[in-house]
Amino acid sequence: MAAAQIIASSIVSEDDCLSPLPASGGWCNHCACVHALPAQPVLRDCLELMAQLRRLGRIDWLAEPEAADCRCSTDGLFGEAGGKMFGLLRCRNAVGKRVTLRAFSGQFNGLWRVAGWVGPVFDVAAFDALVREPEREIKRLGREMGVLPQESTQWIVLRRARKTLSRQLMRQIHDLYHLVNFRGEQTPLVKAFVGNGAPPSGTGDCCGPKLLHHAATHGLWPEAMAEFYWGRGNASGAKTHGRWYPACAGKCQPILGFQLCGLQ
Repeated sequence: MAAAQIIASSIVSEDDCLSPLPASGGWCNHCACVHALPAQPVLRDCLELMAQLRRLGRIDWLAEPEAADCRCSTDGLFGEAGGKMFGLLRCRNAVGKRVTLRAFSGQFNGLWRVAGWVGPVFDVAAFDALVREPEREIKRLGREMGVLPQESTQWIVLRRARKTLSRQLMRQIHDLYHLVNFRGEQTPLVKAFVGNGAPPSGTGDCCGPKLLHHAATHGLWPEAMAEFYWGRGNASGAKTHGRWYPACAGKCQPILGFQLCGLQ
């Protein structure tokens, strides 16, 4: 059952924070049903996060202004590179105290980790060691292709070699991702993924998967989750500054069902 058919996409502006929003989740093969978290209870927290981003213009809030990292500035989100998704997950700890986690999608100007934000689901050192040499070779092949006539025999050979290397690297990267759910079950990303074919590049790097993985591995019980886009809209027009979106259909919904399993 395709996750995209389960949860319809919806866009709501920050002025409509009291309007109904769809839950974010996905299909769970173990339970043969959809697991999802509501967005509404955490939207006010999202507005506060938006206000902080607007006021401070950076995400390394725990650092003193004079020690701020220029890579953590939000200015770049409004430039050519475009914006980024941010998310919040409201949880309860073992004694019932409310804990709110926050995350940004992927990397922030090359940073996987920023103090005060949930990190990735994989070991960063292992990731860096894995990709260093293959990425160098992929770039070298690209440079060689750039000086050759397009569609020439040698160009085609190099393109095939680069494509093969890229696919091998993606499989190795996916092997670094092991997701944990709320039944205490751990499984590789590729086994948790509900969909046709291999997980797309970037699966597991969005806000929702990062937030839920952190909660599941730190004894926290999620209650609500919401994500919004901050910065210059993307070229396709699918993302607009200051608007909420449910978990994406291509990368997140196919794994969120597994990650949320056990909450009920």
